[in-house]
Amino acid sequence: MEILTFPVTPFSTNCYVIKDSNEAIVIDPGEITLELTQSIADCNVTMVFNTHCHCDHSGGNAEAIKLTGAPLVCHAEDLPLLQSLCEQGRMFGVPFTASPDPDRFVEHGDIIKVGDAQFEVRHTPGHSPGHVVLVNEDIIIAGDVLFAGSIGRTDLPGGSMAQLLNSITHQLLTLPDKTIVYCGHGPTTTIGEERVSNPFLVR
Repeated sequence: MEILTFPVTPFSTNCYVIKDSNEAIVIDPGEITLELTQSIADCNVTMVFNTHCHCDHSGGNAEAIKLTGAPLVCHAEDLPLLQSLCEQGRMFGVPFTASPDPDRFVEHGDIIKVGDAQFEVRHTPGHSPGHVVLVNEDIIIAGDVLFAGSIGRTDLPGGSMAQLLNSITHQLLTLPDKTIVYCGHGPTTTIGEERVSNPFLVR
């Protein structure tokens, strides 16, 4: 399995491409860059996946779907955010193209497959109502739930600090310390590192 990272949008959002056995999924395409396009040219993209539907994570959905023909997938509780994508962008002064509606929704406990690899979907509200993360044996695609030394903001519509801390405690900190966290912004970290040093979690 190969995980490629592409910083996109003025918000420096991490778009991820996970590749395995000639298949790929595109996660959080805030926009589509030449480098990202080249990375998926040799494989079958089976899914465009939004961990959540803030504009910096979903603003490139339309172009990604046009490029790949892959279905769009997210959690149902973030559909209102997806449908207000352009309005979100205007709030931050950044234009985005409207996204198609999802082809299907995921729920907590669903399994996402790419080639021979598989990921468990975990519903992790707090940063947004329908935020989800993807977990396999030793990595987590964490979106904007947990960062190196920080956590997701909760001051946007639908945010909740209590929900976010509950999600982190019960869905992320239950993972082994060695689990690598691929964050929605910034560098990777590990569950063990954040457990002992993240100022929002150490109390």
